[in-house]
Amino acid sequence: MITIGNAIEITPGETSLKTLTDIISSNHSPVTLNRSCKARVNRAAAVVDRVVSEDTAVYGVNTGFGKLSSVRIAPKDSAALQRNLILSHCAGVGDPADDNIVRLMMILKLLSLGRGASGVRWQLIETIESVVNAGVLPVVPSQGSVGASGDLAPLAHFAALLMGEGEASYQGVRQSSEAALRTAGIKPIALIAKEGLALINGTQFSTAAALIALNDSWQLACSAIVTSALSTDAIMGSTAPLRSEIHELRGHHGQIEVASTMRALMSGSVIRDSHREGDTRVQDPYCIRCQPQVTGACIDLLRQAATTLTTEANAVTDNPLVIADDNSPGQVLSGGNFHAEPVAFAADQIAIAIAEIGAISQRRVALMVDPALSFDLPPFLTPEPGLCSGFMVAEITTAALMSENKHLANPCSTDSTPTSANQEDHVSMAAHGAIRLEKMNRNLTNILAVELLCASRGIEFRAPLTTSPVLQSAIDALRSEIPTLTEDRFMSTDIENAARLISNDAILSACDAVTMPTLH
Repeated sequence: MITIGNAIEITPGETSLKTLTDIISSNHSPVTLNRSCKARVNRAAAVVDRVVSEDTAVYGVNTGFGKLSSVRIAPKDSAALQRNLILSHCAGVGDPADDNIVRLMMILKLLSLGRGASGVRWQLIETIESVVNAGVLPVVPSQGSVGASGDLAPLAHFAALLMGEGEASYQGVRQSSEAALRTAGIKPIALIAKEGLALINGTQFSTAAALIALNDSWQLACSAIVTSALSTDAIMGSTAPLRSEIHELRGHHGQIEVASTMRALMSGSVIRDSHREGDTRVQDPYCIRCQPQVTGACIDLLRQAATTLTTEANAVTDNPLVIADDNSPGQVLSGGNFHAEPVAFAADQIAIAIAEIGAISQRRVALMVDPALSFDLPPFLTPEPGLCSGFMVAEITTAALMSENKHLANPCSTDSTPTSANQEDHVSMAAHGAIRLEKMNRNLTNILAVELLCASRGIEFRAPLTTSPVLQSAIDALRSEIPTLTEDRFMSTDIENAARLISNDAILSACDAVTMPTLH
């Protein structure tokens, strides 16, 4: 990443996952496209100019779209063709997509157009850049894309903004796109040949949603390592299964990292030292003993998804593509880069990881509240069982959330339906797969919040024995917001506040003495 002033510079084809993560995290930092791509963009635009005046049929330049590709369009109607394309494809429905998804979608479209294979004018790229940096966001309905031919409806709502059509949000006010652009001092642009098609063919909506969900799920995976270490101490579990020799014999990188991180988190625990000798338990339940194997496999899966999504973020995914260089007149080739199957697979991978991190966390919660399994902890972690119910129903809530995430984790990529009069007869469902991840992450956050509350209370019941200094810091961060549960109270508020501490990284920050696994 190169910064110019306070702007983040992005380079088409070379933008790293770290830069993308910085863009997601910064949210409002201006973004600028590396100007080295301008010559390629202009060269491809010149090819399109030439094709418009020729007699050869070129899809989307002088023909109709989809099943109507056999209809020829006169050169005088090429601009009207692009305008009609955008307006007709603004057919999205449902709640508006989150602002952070919409903003990243526009930035990813800059990266794609900047590769110089889409045939658009440099003026269009500058207009997109101005819109992004002014903070003008199109209102993009979250439903309507099947992930081929790209994210047509969501991207059409974005393209409509550039034309001054549809609705936008600017400075917190939802208004007409025309009014938003006028207030921001940006002139709408009239699209010419190929530009409308270049804007709406592509996977940028699905990829943006998946990247943001990936970023959140990685943070939750790291938080789960902390809560799992707390739970292990709460039930006086063995750390022998964390020994490095065990994990090195298997060789999976994520598993080795999780075990190492848990060893560091639990180092210096008086609770652990108190039962190293004379412990009659030979083996703990799988939710304790197999944490590195499960969470480690999840972070390996998230890293695989990250590789796919980083490639896709840098890809040219519209159609047709302009192939041009200094030594040839250039040509326009029809292909299928708009098919979002890689993104759909990545979204399914992320969903599986989210579901599994939550599933094993829920089993640890169930272990801690069950007097038959919790190794001398009071039933439901209350000092007055019977009179008080403690975390009884909080555990049921985690079961509900776990079950919902398991359902949501069913693959979307294996679904398909023919569209556009059977011209587009196999689709990826990538947008559907990516959008569901935000809800899954929210569910996982709440599961981990309950585990954090239960494990912290379990450790407190072990007094005067103490946990490790690092894990005590995590408990202290929790207790700065949420007092110890000594008698029943309105539980939902505690869960909400614990979830907020996880979401805003307060728990991970409290454990900053230990290095967590990194995604990039």
